[in-house]
Amino acid sequence: MEPRESWAALAAGGVAGVCVDLILFPLDTVKTRLQSPQGFRKAGGFRGIYAGVPSTAIGSFPNAAAFFITYENVKSMLHHDSTSYLTPATHMVAASLGEVIPFSLVQFPLWESLKDLWSWKQGHVVDSWQSAVCGAFAGGFAAAVTTPLDVAKTRIMLAKAGSSNASGNVLAALSDIWRTQGLPGLFAGVVPRMTAISLGGFIFLGTYEKTRQLLL
Repeated sequence: MEPRESWAALAAGGVAGVCVDLILFPLDTVKTRLQSPQGFRKAGGFRGIYAGVPSTAIGSFPNAAAFFITYENVKSMLHHDSTSYLTPATHMVAASLGEVIPFSLVQFPLWESLKDLWSWKQGHVVDSWQSAVCGAFAGGFAAAVTTPLDVAKTRIMLAKAGSSNASGNVLAALSDIWRTQGLPGLFAGVVPRMTAISLGGFIFLGTYEKTRQLLL
């Protein structure tokens, strides 16, 4: 990548991160409370769902900027030596180096594949709004399949000292949820999570593409 492209990815990523956090922070709070072992009402219900928005937005700029400059640079380097059938693997590697979580490993290869498919169908590169739509679908799918991991993470974060979940063992947390609540427990909060992340994917990736295009 040229320095100009790297700076565009850096700035566009930061702007996209701030935009999505300002808009979606309340939905994420509701989702977390739905997954709480205390239950939604005891965890706070709809009270104070905007608490902590300013600090989150401030922190999201450098985080999103760092993710996208890493993602775009790694993707650019790997693309030089990749054949077409290895492209999804290239996107997975780039996403994992930018942010090491299962969600990104699902979302970003799917987002890139949907953009490539749409570009091929219409005969030219997708516009920023089309990239946003692809981001919404990719985000929603990734959100659904990684919900059990998100529930386990929430239980571990909210676990009382000395409890079985306090050890931080994700597999143990998943097993405990399955044993006590079954499939509904593993997918607790899946609807607001999918809604928030689909909307987030639309805003985040659409804003990123549009800002990057404007800067370039």
